[in-house]
Amino acid sequence: MGEFRSGFAALAGRPNVGKSTLINALVGQKLSIVTPRPQTTRHRLIGLLNLPEAQIAFIDTPGLHRGPRRALNRAMNRTAAAALGDADVVLLLVEALRFTAEDELALRRSREARRPIIAVVNKVDRVRPRARLLPYIAELSARDSFLELVPVSAQKGENLAELVRVIAAALPPGPALFPTDQLTDRSQSFRIAETIREKLTLELVEELPYGVAVEVEQIAVEPDGRKGISAAIWVDRPGQKPIVIGAGGQRLRRVGRAARLELNHLFGERFHLTLWVKVRAGWADDARALHQLGVE
Repeated sequence: MGEFRSGFAALAGRPNVGKSTLINALVGQKLSIVTPRPQTTRHRLIGLLNLPEAQIAFIDTPGLHRGPRRALNRAMNRTAAAALGDADVVLLLVEALRFTAEDELALRRSREARRPIIAVVNKVDRVRPRARLLPYIAELSARDSFLELVPVSAQKGENLAELVRVIAAALPPGPALFPTDQLTDRSQSFRIAETIREKLTLELVEELPYGVAVEVEQIAVEPDGRKGISAAIWVDRPGQKPIVIGAGGQRLRRVGRAARLELNHLFGERFHLTLWVKVRAGWADDARALHQLGVE
């Protein structure tokens, strides 16, 4: 066995290309929330993979995107760009047979970080026949001098061992940067808030695109041993509050139940959730509110 290696591998890519699904598949546990909605990921999150020969600290980032110029969008783009500069290697994630203007933006930001770039072609399980990948891969490799180009399916777990081998080889020699029993740099409170936000996003689908944030206000052990969570769901307009609550409070109850079941499973504990919907006008355009909610 060669020298032990450790370092940061930052995922770059446009929204909805599969970064969070990939990081969850690589570390073998759900750390990043996943929904079909673009720009679900708002925060930088580290997921750790400990191997006999290496420790890889994956950095999940918001999708680099053009479009709405709200303070929230600018903060997400800044978070993603900063993470690339902190990495030892950048994983540029693209979708098989697609290359859009936002993929081009992600490639440009990856180049600006001046780090080795590994191109990861995701969703190859959807390509039939597989031979259709070859011209796409040739075209992609002509766009930059990538360190390696690895086709994978994050969803199906296809070719991930090869991707891990390539990433580990690209990291500098050195001791582990985090305790080897650690899974992420994020607290349980952060992961609880994100789980609630995931269930909200899945439930609301079209009604409330990005005007929702979740803040855990209190965690306490209840007399029956359950972990009691009190969390605020922030919306940015009064008219959004009844949409989140739903007729007779049904929607909020469904969100709470789905989040509770997932948290029980994720942490192996029993949870009790109390959710409140609160209005904070224009929080997505308010730098101070974004800071308080942990977006920056």
